[in-house]
Amino acid sequence: MRRQKMTITLLFLAGSARKQSFNKKLAKVAHDIAEKSGAEAKFIDLADFDMPLYNGDYEEANGLPEAAVKLKKLFAECDGFFIASPEYNSSFSSLLKNSLDWISRKHEKGEPPLVAYKNKVATITSTSPGGLGGLRGLVPLRMMLSNIAVTVIPEQLAVENAYEAFDEAGNITDEKQYQALKNLVHALIKTTQAMKNINK
Repeated sequence: MRRQKMTITLLFLAGSARKQSFNKKLAKVAHDIAEKSGAEAKFIDLADFDMPLYNGDYEEANGLPEAAVKLKKLFAECDGFFIASPEYNSSFSSLLKNSLDWISRKHEKGEPPLVAYKNKVATITSTSPGGLGGLRGLVPLRMMLSNIAVTVIPEQLAVENAYEAFDEAGNITDEKQYQALKNLVHALIKTTQAMKNINK
């Protein structure tokens, strides 16, 4: 894709707090592809947004945690996002679920519902040491995002054999997998730009 000036902002994140997370590596490679393609791209680490397990009583007494407010603002201001999601017991991580739950909550008077998600476009991916690459966890993640007004593009990617899939610098070693990721990021950019133009 020829580098061109774009007016979209994309977030890139992984559903893992682990420092050496394979999914963080995948999200970072995708982030670099987006930047090289001309999109305004920002990588965020959920480890930097520490918040308690969602509890309605806590919310009623304290409101949204500061970290949730900051994360929600990033989502509300972006046009689309890319998630690399580890598979935990055939679903996605509790960290990712808790983060998505907190930022779905209203915290300002007159705030419209689901401001962090409406009119957003998302791409979901995964990577795992296993042969399926975390694929099973993407099914409930896609369902949840679709149910909270996010447009999730049909294409997705699950990178298997994660121990061999990345080199020491975090680059994807297999050219076919890298090209598949590149195509996916370009699809996210194209769809997000089109959605933004429609909603002007």
